[in-house]
Amino acid sequence: MPVLSMAANLGLILFLFLVGLEVDLRLLMSNWRIALSVGLAGMALPFGLGCAIAYGLYNQFRGDEGLQPISFGTYMLFIGVAMAITAFPVLCRILTELKLLQTQVGVVVLSAGVGNDVVGWILLALSVALVNAGSGITALYVLLTCVAYIIFLVYLVRPAFLWLLRRSGSIQNGPTQSIVALTILLVLASSFFTGVCGVHPIFGAFLVGLICPHDGGFAIKLTEKIEDLVTVFFLPLYFALSGLSTNIGLLDNGITWAYVIGVIAVAFVGKFAGGTLAARASKMMWRESFTIGALLSCKGLVELIVLNIGLQARILSQRTFTIFVVMALITTFATTPLTQALFPPWYQKKLAAWKRGEIDWDGNRLSHEDSADDATRTSVQKKTGDIRRLLVCLRLDSLPGLFTFLDLLGGENTNSSSTKVHPSLEGKAAAAPEKARDGAAGGEDAIILAQRPLEVHGVRMLELTERLSSVMQESEVGEWSAKDPVVNAFHTFGQLHNVAVSGDVHLVPEGSYADVLSERAIDRRSDLILLPWSETGTLSEMPSLGFAEPAQNAFGHASYNDLVEHLLAKAPCSTAIFVNHGFGAQPREDAKSLRRTPTTLSIRSLVEVNLTAPIADRSHHILLPFLGGLDDHVALRFLLRLAQNPHVTATVVFVNARDADGTESLQQSEIDMAKEASAVTGKLPRETSPEQDRLFFESMEGNMPEAMRSRVVFERGPAGLDVVALARSQVGLNAKNAGDLIIVGRRHIKRTMQAGPGEHGIKQTLGETAEAMIFSNVKASVLVIQAGAPQ
Repeated sequence: MPVLSMAANLGLILFLFLVGLEVDLRLLMSNWRIALSVGLAGMALPFGLGCAIAYGLYNQFRGDEGLQPISFGTYMLFIGVAMAITAFPVLCRILTELKLLQTQVGVVVLSAGVGNDVVGWILLALSVALVNAGSGITALYVLLTCVAYIIFLVYLVRPAFLWLLRRSGSIQNGPTQSIVALTILLVLASSFFTGVCGVHPIFGAFLVGLICPHDGGFAIKLTEKIEDLVTVFFLPLYFALSGLSTNIGLLDNGITWAYVIGVIAVAFVGKFAGGTLAARASKMMWRESFTIGALLSCKGLVELIVLNIGLQARILSQRTFTIFVVMALITTFATTPLTQALFPPWYQKKLAAWKRGEIDWDGNRLSHEDSADDATRTSVQKKTGDIRRLLVCLRLDSLPGLFTFLDLLGGENTNSSSTKVHPSLEGKAAAAPEKARDGAAGGEDAIILAQRPLEVHGVRMLELTERLSSVMQESEVGEWSAKDPVVNAFHTFGQLHNVAVSGDVHLVPEGSYADVLSERAIDRRSDLILLPWSETGTLSEMPSLGFAEPAQNAFGHASYNDLVEHLLAKAPCSTAIFVNHGFGAQPREDAKSLRRTPTTLSIRSLVEVNLTAPIADRSHHILLPFLGGLDDHVALRFLLRLAQNPHVTATVVFVNARDADGTESLQQSEIDMAKEASAVTGKLPRETSPEQDRLFFESMEGNMPEAMRSRVVFERGPAGLDVVALARSQVGLNAKNAGDLIIVGRRHIKRTMQAGPGEHGIKQTLGETAEAMIFSNVKASVLVIQAGAPQ
């Protein structure tokens, strides 16, 4: 048992160091007004109520065995701290689970929690120092020593530590093994010092966590290095020993249970009322205020740590320890359901729309000029099929194809090609030719951009796990969005290719990827969602090097199929799934000279230098087999949007839906197949008759701009046309161009097609037409389009 106790205490020290790392004081400073009011009220009221109930606890249970003879003032201070403290780590996880971390409620709770945590641990250290001190002068000496030690850490140790981190590159590249060892040494030394001074060792570990920098994600990367060992091995030992100290059998009479109920009521009411009133005084809505109060009442693991410290210091008897453990468990378990009841998702959406001025409080949509313009734009977009607002899922493995695709949508850059003049020669423009003078006088005005460029919003999603480091990343997601290399590359691309772009990073659980895309599409009023198919076949962006799988296995993983299915079911607008196969660049072949064979030679000597030559022919050829249905209508409009780019040629083939005798070639089995394929979205595509399809096809052909007629060809195919054979005859013929594309609608009854090579898990997801195109070795990328729900 002594060995387990030592290991448990070591785990507790490292855990409090992680808690200190998780506390970002920048969050407190950026929201100090509301954090000060909510945090102060959230501590003062429960602290005062705790001091009140401490009188009864002190007189009722002072006769229990094993207690330190201490004054009522010291006992009252400890009970007040136990009532006032909030479990900051548990609070972060609850906010992450409920997707509240980036909301105003989450920011206020975290800001108040940071101040609450710091003040709570200081008061706890003070109460333990008072218990360990034999006299008042000794307690004052301990207190002054702790203050001097804090000043020493902040003004001497922290600057030297930061200098060492910058010198070793640990802030930019993550902590090295030597830095991790040095940090752990600092933690243990600080814990030893605070323990010798008469304060608990965990206080020193917490202080070292506070002085560690958050710049460059250093705190997050350091947490990743040590959190698994602490949370999986050391910390369970500590709480197992805590469980052994809990004895429910000691709650054996009415007065004891009365104090159990009283302690629970005081702990919850004090936190709930204090946080609620302070938030309401800060002009937040009542539901928001109630939610903040409920969240601040969470006790969690931190409360158990405080209680164990009180038990070890013999401030609490085993009976009072058990009373407070029951209180901690009940308040923690009640936090999540209470928050869900007070602040449900439907209310969050309503509140966000009301604050943006889109609706009144009763939910009626307000009419503004922007809304009228947006309605006009939507009406025009429905008639012309034009795409002005696009939402793109940014994936590292799909960037080359995405950039090429967006370049086609953005159209030609209309920058003036007038000759520029060196700034030092602008004063001599009078002697220059008229053309040069105009170019110099124009300066920046000579660059003329398109009046309404394509607006593209990129969403980069990273997996949010239950790990502490992942939660810390979510709390700093704004900083990650500004530094993410994929988002920055996306911004640079937009500036150079006549595309207005924006982008952000979201850390969400894998099961919520589709929800995030749908919500962002609504927020951005997007006309189309573009989701690239994963090159790896999974939600991960990194391939498994050395364990290559057949290409068809990229479509057999359930995780990405589920993401696409859920997105198609929830999408508020039209959706396009892009399956890349050399679009924008020829697929690079693997280096055949690199083989995994046992050898003592350097691998570098086996790798040949393979240069990628620039593409001389930047053209693309697009094929659309028009089979009919609403999805194909949207697909045809989208093809004409792409064909506005002069590098694009296109073939649109109307596939006859009737046999030669004029009867429909649809069998009941095919109709059932279409219904089964549409079951993913929960609804069938809007019905279009063959006559409506024909009229729409002829209308698009007749209204096509004259400038596009030399590049876009409309054809009629015979009944029974094999569209896979058609694709082989149309695309993939020019091996030196920038890649060809096949556009297909997702939901329609396939009439004329050779059977594909079998099930690969995408028939239900992308439709049978897309499946046949993908697995028929057609040398072209595939774009699968599903029309949005009719407005």
